[in-house]
Amino acid sequence: MSEMKPNEVGKVSDPEVNIGESTIYTDTEGERSYVRKMDFIVLPTLCLMYFFDCMDRSNLANAKTDGLDKDLNLKGNDYSLLILLFYIPFGLFDLPWNLLIKRFSGRIMLSTMSIVWGVLALCQCAAKDFGSLLAIRIILGVFEAGFFAGATFFLTLFYTRGEMGFRLAIVQSFAVLASAFSGLISFGAFQINHPAVKGWQWLFIIEGSMTLITGAAAYFVLPDGAQKAWFLTDREKAAATARLLRDTSSEVDTPFNLKACFESWNDWKFPIWCLITFTYPVAYATAMNFFPLIVQRLGYSVIKTNLWTVAPNLVGAVILLCVAKSSDYFRERTLHIVFSLTVSLVGMLILIAIDVQNNKGVAYFACFLMAAGSYIPSCLVHAWHNNNNVHENSRAANTGFFVGLGNFAGVLSAGTFRSQYAPKYDILLIFEKSLLTEKGIYQLS
Repeated sequence: MSEMKPNEVGKVSDPEVNIGESTIYTDTEGERSYVRKMDFIVLPTLCLMYFFDCMDRSNLANAKTDGLDKDLNLKGNDYSLLILLFYIPFGLFDLPWNLLIKRFSGRIMLSTMSIVWGVLALCQCAAKDFGSLLAIRIILGVFEAGFFAGATFFLTLFYTRGEMGFRLAIVQSFAVLASAFSGLISFGAFQINHPAVKGWQWLFIIEGSMTLITGAAAYFVLPDGAQKAWFLTDREKAAATARLLRDTSSEVDTPFNLKACFESWNDWKFPIWCLITFTYPVAYATAMNFFPLIVQRLGYSVIKTNLWTVAPNLVGAVILLCVAKSSDYFRERTLHIVFSLTVSLVGMLILIAIDVQNNKGVAYFACFLMAAGSYIPSCLVHAWHNNNNVHENSRAANTGFFVGLGNFAGVLSAGTFRSQYAPKYDILLIFEKSLLTEKGIYQLS
């Protein structure tokens, strides 16, 4: 078999002509070995980090069910403000973090984010009032902001277009699992009887500690790139570069260029992507931040409320993986996204239309539908726009900006999920229904 040096596969002269062609060096066995190592080393590490990212982000809802609002004397819309103001830095800092990841490396920046937000998650247990918890949450939003965007861009440096949807879905499924296991961990933490430490404080201590440990470990596990990966052979490194040049990138390992990052922003399709990425995550943000409160409408105790959030999220994770695998297999995104939006929309319509207290079984089924449809667009949309961008610098900036726009959907979700709309929250559900309908129509058009 012919050998190929890494510097022989660094660039394609005409990316528009060469993308998808197989005339470049191919080593099927080397590529298979490379993908297997990526799937068993890089992907699980990112999944575990994102698991704790989402757990630390969404555990406020679990803590509220154990009396955090009473212990901190939260009044009126204070809880909604804690979530709303968190999402402002959470949306603003995705782009800067992604530029830093391109400038330095995913290993350094993603690990640093995880370590710092682990410390901040721990600090939440020491909050004494609304002001102190708000300050911690705002800083937490800064450091949690860039992780999903950074992980998405980081994965494009290793995987081809036909692999990205399912890999992102695996990462996203850990967000869904975080919602499920946060309920289980909350159940355990709330059983701890301590005279000085409340159950919700134990929740922050346990989850923050696990995040801190995971971030420190990731610094030693994640590679700076395929050519610097400690676990790849020279043959696998050459195969990694060649496969990306065939399918994903016009160049690999390109140096950071700030001007090149924003070259695609004057494209006519850019505003359309902005609209798509801003509207789809509203349902996702609601499921992440308010799902325990939606389930609480069924009238069960604190313990049962947290346990009953587990099953819908687990089903949502399975459906997410199935739909993403189908999307990669058929190399189609639009219909798969519209399908997921429709499923979530049906769940919301049911919750709006029925009397939850008198139709608990139907209402709980609607929660399954919401969980099944809310998480899918997050991975397919970002796989889609990255599939269509062959330049690393541009992918870094676009992914950071689009994910940041999506994170601002959390502001819309929190702004409509206000205490005066409890316990049915019909205004929120109607608002989200309108956005999902608009997004679905736009996708089909």
